[in-house]
Order: sequence, then structure tokens, then C-alpha cells
Amino acid sequence: MLFYRRFCFYEITNVPRDRTAAVQRMSQERPTQAENLAKQDSFHEKFSGSLSNHITWRCTTISELMINEQIRDKEVRLIGEDGSQLGIMSAKEAYKLAQEAELDLVKIAPTAKPPVCKIIDYGKYRYELARKEKEARKKQKVIEIKEVRLSPNIDTNDLNTKMGAARKFLEKGDKVKVTLRFRGREMAHMSKSKYILDDFAKGLAEIAVVDKPAKVEGRTMVMFLTAKR
Repeated sequence: MLFYRRFCFYEITNVPRDRTAAVQRMSQERPTQAENLAKQDSFHEKFSGSLSNHITWRCTTISELMINEQIRDKEVRLIGEDGSQLGIMSAKEAYKLAQEAELDLVKIAPTAKPPVCKIIDYGKYRYELARKEKEARKKQKVIEIKEVRLSPNIDTNDLNTKMGAARKFLEKGDKVKVTLRFRGREMAHMSKSKYILDDFAKGLAEIAVVDKPAKVEGRTMVMFLTAKR
């Protein structure tokens, strides 16, 4: 009999009949999930002492691979520690071979038919996976989007200052979102101000390309620049 609670399984074996009846009554009387969990907690606390010889507790984390006695498939394809194919056999036989080698039996391909298991040192295997994931994250470059805001009446000096800021962002590998903001009557002449974004892109043409051309979005006109590769 298995009870599922907070990603853990409580397996009860050889429980006396009167205890089983109590459990069944508790399972039937569960108007809400919260009350059901409370009843399971109450049952566990009430009978933990008297059933200490009859309860086998095991907790399996979903994100982890199944190992050793957790593997109960009728048939598995077994791979040895050296990568050799040891054939198809029962999970019990595969676990026995792992024990003889003083290693672990790990299910590395649970969706395969039959599932693929390998005899390895589980602790070392997890360490290697964590190390590879860490190295992969280091190699990944996070590209941020930096925004530079302009106005239709921006003067040349301010425009050059904004271009200098955008240049620094692009040299770091980030994308630049250039936003031209309009207010009040300026919105009636939005199309006539597009040349500001065009001039901005031309001023950075040696290090950047237009990723997304100028587009009107509400009260703004937006353009995206990305660094040349």
C-alpha cells in the first residue's frame, strides 16, 4: 500500500487488518486535499510507534534518476561500467551485478524500451553531470537588451552622447533598443522623425547592424541594433 505526499512515498507492508481498515476509512473521508494531507499526517504520527517494524520509508526526488532497488522493471538493457553491452535481463539480476562490482545501478534512459540501465558510481556520475552543466553555463553568453531613449527635438550633441552609450553596449555584445518618444502634437509628424533613427543606425554602422527596423509602437518608434559578428 502506497501513500503519496510531498513527492515522497510511504510504503506500508504487513499491516494488521484493523490498521488497514483505519487507513481505508481515512482515504474515503477526504472532502478536500488539505484535509486528506492532514489525516495522513495524523495517521503517520499516531501509528509510527506501533508500526515501526512494519513500515518501510523511501523518498524519491523526481528530478533524480532512479537507482538500485528503486528500479523494478521486468526487463532492462544493461550497460557495464566500461560501456560494454551486457544484454537484457531483469532489474533484480542487473542490481545483483552492480552489487558484485560494488557500484550502483542507474536507469539512464527510462523512456527506452526496454529501459537502459548502467553500472556506475552514482556519486561520481552526479558530480560529473554537475560539472558539465556548470561548464556549459559558463560558455553561454547572456545577451541583454539595453535601451537608449531619444526625442524628436534632440540636438546633435545629445545624439552623439546617446550613440556613445549605445556603442559601449554593443561592444559588450548586448542588443540596443533605440526608442524615439513622441508627445502631444509631435505624434502628428511621427513619420517625419524617422530620419533620427536612420542617422543613429548609420552612425554605428561600422560595429552594428539593424536587427529590427524602425516600427511604431503606440507613442514611440522603436528600432533594435545588434553587434556585427
